[in-house]
Amino acid sequence: MNRRPTPASRLATFALRLTGWTPVLAPPPGPKFVGAVAPHTSNADFWPGIGWRWATGVPVHWVAKHSLFRPPLGWLMRAWGGLPVDRRRAGGNFVDGVVDIIRRESEIMVAVAAEGTRTRTEGWKTGFYYMALEAGVPIGVTVLDWGRKQVGVVGYVTPTGDIDADFRQIAALLDGVQAHTPANMGPVVPLRRGEGATPTTVTQP
Repeated sequence: MNRRPTPASRLATFALRLTGWTPVLAPPPGPKFVGAVAPHTSNADFWPGIGWRWATGVPVHWVAKHSLFRPPLGWLMRAWGGLPVDRRRAGGNFVDGVVDIIRRESEIMVAVAAEGTRTRTEGWKTGFYYMALEAGVPIGVTVLDWGRKQVGVVGYVTPTGDIDADFRQIAALLDGVQAHTPANMGPVVPLRRGEGATPTTVTQP
C-alpha cells in the first residue's frame, strides 16, 4: 500500500517465488479495508499468507478477544499482527468492536477467514461483511489459490447492504480459485441465521 520495498520484503518475495508462489495486491481504493481470506481449508494456508504479509508490507491485522492477549503470549500475538477486541466496550458485540478498531486506525487491513472454519460449510459467515459495511470500507477479496499458486488481494467489493448481490461479486472474483483441500471448499454464499454457528471467527491469513 504505497510502501517502498525493504530488504525483508524482497527476501519474503524471493522465498514465495522460490516455492512457486506469486504475491498479488490489487491497488487498494483507500487506506483501510476488510480482507475476506478464502478458501481457507488447511493449516498449510498459513505459510503463503504470512509470506504475502511480509512481502507486501500491507498492515495486516487479525483480531481476537482481549483475554487472549494476556502475558506471557500477548506480546507475541501482537507482534504477529493481533489486535485485542474488548467486547465489553462494544456492548458485547464482536463486529462493533472490530469496527471501532478500523475507525481509529489511519491504515489497516483486517484479515478474516470468511468461512470461519477449515472444514466444508454450506456458505460463509457474514461477520466480515458487516464489519466492512458498518465501518464504510471495502472488502478486499484475498485468495489462497493453490492451483495458480497466487496469494493476495485480487479485487475489491464495496458492500451496499444487498448482501446477496455483493456476495455474487465476491464469488466472481473467486472464480477458478483452487483450495489446498478442495473437498473442504464450500459455496460462496452468505449463511443465514440458524444455518451456521456463531458469528465469524477472525484470524490471520
